[in-house]
Amino acid sequence: MLTYLIWGIGYGFAAAMQPGQFQAYLMAQTLRQGWRKTLPMIFAPLLSDGPVIVIVLLALSRLPVWWLQVLRFAGGLFALYLAAGTFRALRDFQPVQESPPSGERQNLFRAVLVNLLNPGPYLFWSLVTGPLLLAGWKVTPLYGIGLLAGFYVTIMVTLAGFIMLLSGSGKLGPRANRFLLGISGLALAAFGIFQIFSSL
Repeated sequence: MLTYLIWGIGYGFAAAMQPGQFQAYLMAQTLRQGWRKTLPMIFAPLLSDGPVIVIVLLALSRLPVWWLQVLRFAGGLFALYLAAGTFRALRDFQPVQESPPSGERQNLFRAVLVNLLNPGPYLFWSLVTGPLLLAGWKVTPLYGIGLLAGFYVTIMVTLAGFIMLLSGSGKLGPRANRFLLGISGLALAAFGIFQIFSSL
């Protein structure tokens, strides 16, 4: 079980550190609302990957190739939508302030959507961790549980560290926050455009 736990930790760290839509979205939200409002979003992969794992392990191999292309296109459009919201926030930028409590649930929902509409988790689970999970589970379910536990605990801890590190940028002043917010918006737009063109 220790071997599968270590594999889960390693792959979880790699997945959390890989640049992508989700990381760019976390960056934008941290700079817009602060770490307290953004921190609950570390649970988004845990909430969104359940359906992803089921789809990948049970159905993805039986679906036509164009299905992944449709998903990639939809994810690209959603990333552009998030980028537009980031640029609107940049235009009307104000130093981080408390946002309405209702926004936390909405932000978590959007973070879950980012993962569900992003082909990255589907590819990751179909090519990397999915086969490993199945192999371990066939030996004993404990191996599979060890892999999943290591994977998701590491992802959440790493993402929390990422958010806290970004929140420290507030000490650099509003100009630094505006700059980083602009970078996150550009990153979201770039990911969206890339996904749309790669789906055609």
